[in-house]
Amino acid sequence: MRCIHVLSLGLFALLASGCANGARVDEPVRAVWVTRWDFKKAEDIPTIMENCANAGFNAVLFQVRGNGTAFYRSPYEPWAEEFDFKDPGYDPLEVACRAAKENNIDLHAWINVMPGWRGPKEPADKNQLYHTHPDWFWYDKDGVRQPLNHKVGDKQRGWYVSVNPCLPEVRTYLADLSGDIAKRYDIDGLHLDYIRFPREPVLPGEVVPDYPRDERTVALYKAETGLAPDDDADKWHAWRTEQVNKLVRDIHQALRNAKPQAVLTAAIGSNPEHHTKNYFQDARTWMQRDIIDGVLLMNYTDDPQVFAERIEPWVEYQDKTPIVPGFWFGRHAGKSPREAAESVRQQIEIAHTKTGNFCAFAYSNLFRSPNKELKEDGKETAQSARQDVLVPYIKSLAAQNETK
Repeated sequence: MRCIHVLSLGLFALLASGCANGARVDEPVRAVWVTRWDFKKAEDIPTIMENCANAGFNAVLFQVRGNGTAFYRSPYEPWAEEFDFKDPGYDPLEVACRAAKENNIDLHAWINVMPGWRGPKEPADKNQLYHTHPDWFWYDKDGVRQPLNHKVGDKQRGWYVSVNPCLPEVRTYLADLSGDIAKRYDIDGLHLDYIRFPREPVLPGEVVPDYPRDERTVALYKAETGLAPDDDADKWHAWRTEQVNKLVRDIHQALRNAKPQAVLTAAIGSNPEHHTKNYFQDARTWMQRDIIDGVLLMNYTDDPQVFAERIEPWVEYQDKTPIVPGFWFGRHAGKSPREAAESVRQQIEIAHTKTGNFCAFAYSNLFRSPNKELKEDGKETAQSARQDVLVPYIKSLAAQNETK
């Protein structure tokens, strides 16, 4: 009997308190992100888990919260718009937990943390956060709420609008929601995405206001520092970064209280300086404070050399916190499907060599999925090439671990 589901991804090489002599468990992470668009019916989910296990993956990051709506029976938020805000007659997270165990694969509930809704229209359900807590969202210095629909010239696009982690009640809400998932479901871990300020331009040329500047946030900042936001840009930046740090701490504690054996992981930008400066995401501080159990680098590039270079700043942290490079399947302009698949295989090899771990974005790029958001020409041809090249390689890595 393998003793790896202790601070699972037992996988994450954490101290295995349930194993003899507190031995370390070093099973490399071979994970895959499964988006909320990859399942529609209850029977889709066991197929997902079986496909992942058969391909050599040992962990699934299963998305259950996208934008203030749930893909599980939540006492906090309404059912997702993908289910027309109604109970679909099954609980996707419960089905996923059961199917994962049947396939001997770890299941991590993946939540988008900051997004409170996704435009371009208001949610039809009046019980959704956008309606029930308008004060929790972002406002600029003129009191204008973050728009649902972004416009630059004749282009427009709806995108995420976010809740404000500078408000203590928002942090409490998100921590309680996270603890509730861990308490009621047989998960191996909780995975945080958008654990930052998503304040990048949605359209090229868009000028993003300096969020959040609502009266309450500004008052909290002044009470703690004696300053106004425009008095010292660096201190204003550092204060907002610390509010994200507090949120990670609170979620980590909520998870520990609800399910001590589960782990907390986060999807983070692969350039630490850039993401701290622009999105107030300081994952290195999370590691130093022991409030995160593993980080998954969103290392999305078509170039294997660039992929390797982006891992380097994180290698020094491996002894303290497991590093899992995340790759995407990319576009690979000018390459045949098989050449593109081989480029991805090289990235997996680089990740495995440097850290022992990797995570694939995403399931729908490798297997058939009802994901309508994936608009890719020659999708089935690309999937076939990826399966021919990548699945045998991933399975070979799994076999290597079994023989150790």
